[in-house]
Amino acid sequence: MFRRMPGTLNSKAKDFPKDFVWLNTDRPLSLDDLKGHVVVLDFWTYCCINCMHTLPTLDWIEKKCHDQPVVVIGVHSAKFFNEQEVENIQEAIGRYEIGHPVIADREMKIWRSYDVTAWPTIVVIDPKGNVVYRQAGEAQRETLDDVIGVLLERHKSLGTLATAPIKINKPANKPTSALSYPGKLAFSPDGSMIAVSDSNHNRVLVLDSDGKVLHKIGGGSKDLRDGSFEDARFFRPQGLAWVGEKIYVADTENHALREIDLATKTVKTLAGNGMQGHWISGPQEGRATQLSSPWDLAHSNGFIFIAMAGLHQVWAYHIQSEKIGPFAGSGHENIVDGALGDAQFAQPSGLSIYGNYLLVADSEVSAVRLVDLSKKSVQTVVGAGLFEFGHVDGSLEEARLQHPLGVHCEGNKIYVADTYNHAIRLVDLVEQKVSTLVGKAEMKTLCNINDPACDTLGLFEPSDVKKKGNSLYIADTNNHLIRVFDLEKMILNTLTIKE
Repeated sequence: MFRRMPGTLNSKAKDFPKDFVWLNTDRPLSLDDLKGHVVVLDFWTYCCINCMHTLPTLDWIEKKCHDQPVVVIGVHSAKFFNEQEVENIQEAIGRYEIGHPVIADREMKIWRSYDVTAWPTIVVIDPKGNVVYRQAGEAQRETLDDVIGVLLERHKSLGTLATAPIKINKPANKPTSALSYPGKLAFSPDGSMIAVSDSNHNRVLVLDSDGKVLHKIGGGSKDLRDGSFEDARFFRPQGLAWVGEKIYVADTENHALREIDLATKTVKTLAGNGMQGHWISGPQEGRATQLSSPWDLAHSNGFIFIAMAGLHQVWAYHIQSEKIGPFAGSGHENIVDGALGDAQFAQPSGLSIYGNYLLVADSEVSAVRLVDLSKKSVQTVVGAGLFEFGHVDGSLEEARLQHPLGVHCEGNKIYVADTYNHAIRLVDLVEQKVSTLVGKAEMKTLCNINDPACDTLGLFEPSDVKKKGNSLYIADTNNHLIRVFDLEKMILNTLTIKE
């Protein structure tokens, strides 16, 4: 989602508009407040995988410079309609545990004033208020570290550096519930149990059909650690695939593929080492291969398919040989159909297997893609492009989604967690149309007795959907809940978690 951008350096930085909303701070900030400080602006949007990859660098900078006059500010310049809502930006700050202030860049006004053209872009302002660095893309840690170090040293010698960092108070975090931003779901082969990636608790839960917790795997600190269920550690896990007595885990921010063995009650790492990887051309040994933000998993015929969001590809891990590598997608970010190696995806984030087909929720192009495993080809079911999105029902050609993260296929019906529309959509391949099963609840000013719209909590950025019997199980991520939608009664309920 980025490209190198031009721009004039050593120009005066533009101040922040006074009427814009600030988040993660107790007060608005201005360049006058920050005089004498090195200011790092991160132009981001919370859907963007490249922006997510930049957050650890910013966190590292903040921790290294915590006692120096260095301030990081996120400038949230939204791509999707949904990302323009302040409440949703606040949830993204909580989900990614962002420690610095964020300004909601209304209608991308700040973006334009700094001549930004791509997500993410980092801009550095020196203590005199001049723009001295501008660069789009990831992997800027060493360069940023050098730039900040030089600025601190230079302006200290000039006497233009603040003697102490400005005090910025961050609001207290909300207390957590039983779940914290649940990401993905998987049923046991017999359907009697359900696994939940409790992402921000850094653990995987196994529940029975009544919501009773049978196993807690991981939890607590973020780490990449194998061992017993109590000792194992994850870092914001997402996708799950349940095969026999084993649950495979896309350990997203550890950039790893993990295996939970329910028989031995242990966890081990199959691929990845905690460091973000880059494009590779062919299969390699799992433990020797670095991954990039694996987001979801699906199993078929001894292969674990991986939605490798950070590389815009679908990968495959062969369970028996322990080899891993690209399966579909060239690595270029777009919506292009064709042969496996030529097709293009854009941040694939959800997978579902049905027969010889692999369904993909291709989030950045707001699409559902179909991989024909027999013909080794990719075609688009719904979706039109990187900036073609909305909430439109109708024919496959006319319908629009908005950043879907989850998908489940059964027969000729595809259920989609249409994340940024806060909805569950149904793609009917026989009727060749898209409809809304569960939509965003409307604000009611008047309620009638027994009106379900008045007493049912609506979905809030659901990340996954799975069908069992006549019910859809939904990871209602920003509500921190698992929801159950009865397809016969058309009623949305909540699964109570009993720890």
